Amino acid sequence: MSQTDKTPTSFRAACVQLRSGRERDANLDEAERLIRDAARDGAVYIQTPEQTATMEMNRKALMAVIGDEADDLGVKRMQALAEELKVWLHIGSMSFAVQSGDETKAANRSLLIAPNGEIAARYDKIHMFDVDLENGESYRESASFEAGGRAVAAALPWGTLGLTICYDLRFPYLYRALAQQKGADILAIPSAFTKRTGEAHWHVLLRARAIEHGAFVLAAAQGGTHENGRKTYGHSLIIDPWGRILAEAGDEPCFIAADIDMGLVAESRRSVPSLKHDKAFEF
Repeated sequence: MSQTDKTPTSFRAACVQLRSGRERDANLDEAERLIRDAARDGAVYIQTPEQTATMEMNRKALMAVIGDEADDLGVKRMQALAEELKVWLHIGSMSFAVQSGDETKAANRSLLIAPNGEIAARYDKIHMFDVDLENGESYRESASFEAGGRAVAAALPWGTLGLTICYDLRFPYLYRALAQQKGADILAIPSAFTKRTGEAHWHVLLRARAIEHGAFVLAAAQGGTHENGRKTYGHSLIIDPWGRILAEAGDEPCFIAADIDMGLVAESRRSVPSLKHDKAFEF
């Protein structure tokens, strides 16, 4: 989306940090409380983290509490909240049941809800977190989740939002495509980074994505020790196109907010026009 004289060039954005457990209603209650606080603070775009509604690693237990998006009361609740508050409410992700061949799996799906309560965009997480960490932690997202296969960008009143989730952060070609092909100048990276990987890589990767693309990065996170024993890093971040951190959380549930000046995107891209300098090459 190009900036014109009629396009607003600034807005207040917020990231809600949670410590989601297994009880969906309790998680959504906490999310709503912090969303309302952020809206009172003047935020008109509010993002929640990955797995806002439930933090469940056991496949059987997860599948027992999720269903189709169309029937999900939590989604309807968030739609009503966005309409009441007149905000762009970006649910970093929730899990929904989807058909995968002959079996049912979960989709790890972001929902961007417009101020009229309508769902403006959906994005299913593309990259599955299948890793074994040195400290003994092991994750196999692909065992429970069906990977998405489509990059998604959506028009906001102030620019174009590129939707991604957590582990996607480690795949810079996705962000390159969102910036170059879809015009994304705001990158959303709601996450539930592990404490170990977050301590090592969270800040540097998020700042790199902002700098590489001359884009704002908005990254709401899960933080702390969860009911299921998982430890997430927290440190929700709002970063400007030059890589400067505008707002940062610790590891407790909270919200952070910052005023976003979209003029900084053009300024950063003029100073370092790397998006125009990609070259084809051979091996």
